[in-house]
Amino acid sequence: MKKHQTIPVITVDGPSGSGKGTISRMLARELGFHFLDSGALYRLLAYAAGQRGIALDDEPALVKLSAELDIRFPADDDSDLVVLGGQDVTSAIRTEQAGRGASLVAALPAVRQALLERQRDFRKAPGLVADGRDMGTVVFPAADAKIFLTASAEERARRRCNQLKELGLEPVFEDILADIKARDERDANRPVAPLRPAPDAERVDTSGLDIPATIERVRNLVKNHLNQ
Repeated sequence: MKKHQTIPVITVDGPSGSGKGTISRMLARELGFHFLDSGALYRLLAYAAGQRGIALDDEPALVKLSAELDIRFPADDDSDLVVLGGQDVTSAIRTEQAGRGASLVAALPAVRQALLERQRDFRKAPGLVADGRDMGTVVFPAADAKIFLTASAEERARRRCNQLKELGLEPVFEDILADIKARDERDANRPVAPLRPAPDAERVDTSGLDIPATIERVRNLVKNHLNQ
């Protein structure tokens, strides 16, 4: 573990639709850091399980599968690219079905433990920006800077609807809102690594903020912590 002590880590946690993915990638590019989309790990696992016919409550099989996934999160361009086994699976894992699957497998203690060290292995020089729900509380509790982004459920549902419309889909706002509230409830009340801000996290409510305003606020908070 000593080799990691001088490698800075910035964690960005928050619920689905809070903007943490976009902000984390932008921050990683600005700093020249590596990037970890931990939520995508669970989406990838649920997606790969579906491809192999593995039930999402089959803990032993999911644990075994998690060790076999070849995953990359390139953050050196303007896309949210996710690569699995050399293939671009970005669109495939961004569906509502994949999101529900991710929430289900993330609630399994053995799966979370299996993915814990995989997530920590993303910590490499010159530094890491880690995006997720328990980055600052469980995965990197000694992170140099911790950000917790949030927004109202209604605001996050509107954002998700806009994303789906850009993909050519026709989402129903009420259905998306209900799904977000159900996922919030699941994530906040799961027995292992529930969604909550770390005690020393900087909280940023992104409701009513556009991306430039949000990244500016987060950038300043991170600079203050890294310069301490």
